[in-house]
Amino acid sequence: MELPLDHFRLIGVSPSATSEEILRAFQLRLDKTPDEGFTYEVLSQRSELLRLTADLLTDPESRREYENLLLNGASGLDLSSNREVAGLILLWESGSPKEAFKITRKALQPPQTPALGSSREADLTLLAALTSRDAAIEEQEKRSYSNAADFLQEGIQLLQRMGKLGEIRKTLEEDLVSLLPYRILDLLSRDLNENESHKKGLSMLENFIIKRGGLEGKNKSEYDNYLNQHEFESFFQQIKPFLTVQEQIDLFLELQKRGSSEAGFLAFLSLTAIGFARRKPEKLFEARKILKKLNLSGLDSMPLIGCLDLLLADVEQSSARFLSSSDEKLRDWLNNFPGEKLEAICIFCKNWLENDVLVGYRDIDFKEIDLDSWFQDREIQEFIEQLEKKSNRSILKSNLQSQPKFNAEESLKNLRTDPETNLEDYEEGRLPFPGGKREVEKQVIEENIYSDEIIKNKSIEFYKYAIEKIAELKFIFGEALENNKIFYKSPYSKYIYAFLFVFVFGLGLGLLRINFKKPVQDNEIIDNSKFISKDKNVSSEVLNLNDKKKSLDKSNMIISEKNDKNLFLAEEITSASPSLKQIKYLINTWLYSKSNFLSGKNQINLSKIVQSDLINRLKKERQLDMQKGIYKNISTNIENMVILSQTASRIAVSVDLKYTEKILKTDGELINETTFAPFLRVKYILGFSNNSWKLVDYISGV
Repeated sequence: MELPLDHFRLIGVSPSATSEEILRAFQLRLDKTPDEGFTYEVLSQRSELLRLTADLLTDPESRREYENLLLNGASGLDLSSNREVAGLILLWESGSPKEAFKITRKALQPPQTPALGSSREADLTLLAALTSRDAAIEEQEKRSYSNAADFLQEGIQLLQRMGKLGEIRKTLEEDLVSLLPYRILDLLSRDLNENESHKKGLSMLENFIIKRGGLEGKNKSEYDNYLNQHEFESFFQQIKPFLTVQEQIDLFLELQKRGSSEAGFLAFLSLTAIGFARRKPEKLFEARKILKKLNLSGLDSMPLIGCLDLLLADVEQSSARFLSSSDEKLRDWLNNFPGEKLEAICIFCKNWLENDVLVGYRDIDFKEIDLDSWFQDREIQEFIEQLEKKSNRSILKSNLQSQPKFNAEESLKNLRTDPETNLEDYEEGRLPFPGGKREVEKQVIEENIYSDEIIKNKSIEFYKYAIEKIAELKFIFGEALENNKIFYKSPYSKYIYAFLFVFVFGLGLGLLRINFKKPVQDNEIIDNSKFISKDKNVSSEVLNLNDKKKSLDKSNMIISEKNDKNLFLAEEITSASPSLKQIKYLINTWLYSKSNFLSGKNQINLSKIVQSDLINRLKKERQLDMQKGIYKNISTNIENMVILSQTASRIAVSVDLKYTEKILKTDGELINETTFAPFLRVKYILGFSNNSWKLVDYISGV
């Protein structure tokens, strides 16, 4: 065997050492015999090699000849087979553990495998364990943690194969465990061109976090002795900047699925980051949905959701979120801000994006946050326009498209919001997501297909009117089919349905055309006992209900509660021309029953005054809340009511509501509270069929 070692290194002196220095080093090496458990035979061979080296280097003639050999390119020492193990021990002691391990490992492989149970096998196995550990330590000092782990793993595998030195193997395994965070950092911090190393690091990071029980460290694992929670958090902050934003999203969403709330919050931040940085507003919806479902102790989510609302041009909703914050200092700052609230919210949002959101990603580097450029981006404008159209919110396009010098605050001042049909409808799938990402329910499909054709040439007012008319026709058509049972019995029922549908649809188009040409007629009131038309102009009666202490008129508000079934039964309104009090009764009954049902107090039976579609929608909402383990406490009070239009089959009223909604867990813990100030404006549509009036639909924010 040839060792990569010369006599000077073997004894531990420099080539310029004197004979006295060589003898002193020789004596020190003899006195410092390894005590790790080598056999007496190999230690004797070690001493003999040291003695031969000292004799050679202290003899002037022999040393001169040896130095000449070195000058002529000679290197390494040739050792006889009986001195190979002793030479490897000296190579290890000379500060070359990696070279000693590689040669030792080779000596233990076939065909050089020593005899089973021999002293040579025992000495080589022990030397392999010691050199693998020292080689790992040497690599750690160079910050080559992955290489260090490779040495430890090879040493462990070798000891497992040899079936020896269980205690030392356990030590190596513990070293390998403690090295894991550093290995991950090593692999992930490399250049992205080293794709395989990066993937390996990501996989190791995910498995590491899962084993320890998420980012919170809920599980007791083998890593606890080497990395406590505080140390792990510091380590993770070092790791994050080496991950791309998409890698972080994938990682955090997977960890959230496994029950890590902290990961859910980081997923929210990452989705917000990619949404803003890559101009993907749909990612803000995903982020908002995640945040609303989180239940982190001490987290005030209102201003964060408010920032997302702002980026989606929902200014009033954003302001309401900020004012609902549990942070008293934030509310005081907002209320006492010298400028307008919108300016303050923009400042807060910009600082939040800069300091908390757009930091810690390998592929995102924002030097300055510019909200103007966000709203000036054409894709953002188109997305917001789609959102506004589908939620029936009005938008001043000139502020987003035609300003010579764009200003985010000035543009956003003119945007309106729809608090009841708002972003939650898109998140929960109740309305189609802009861009067609969710399946659209039948009614919404019909409304949108029809209205999209109209919007091309007509105003937004006519678009809303078309929605109302179609809802009314659907209501009348559906009631007719349901109550005329003969249709179901006839073998020709499908032809009857087709004929009725074509007939009613044609009738509806005619009504729409007439009403568009003569909008004044839509506002004429047929109840001459209550309303008077002067000079063919439209008159409407405004009902002021500012006194919150007034109770409902018992003669017109009949709600009986059956204690055995907990059902609220509503009285039908059969008058051909109902009074304002009767309309108010119907709407109040709907709001009161809806509030009780969503709070889990009662079931509902409003089929006499509410269309079945609205009742089914309400039941779906309650089922979804029950799945989430929540319930809602809704408080409403009608402040003002205006009849917008009234015909023999249709009534439209505009209602200003004092509206407060609290979302609570089943144990009573408050999750969120929303109040719309000064009021929430809702347009309610009533349809007349089968000799009674029913609530057909409602549109918020108009």
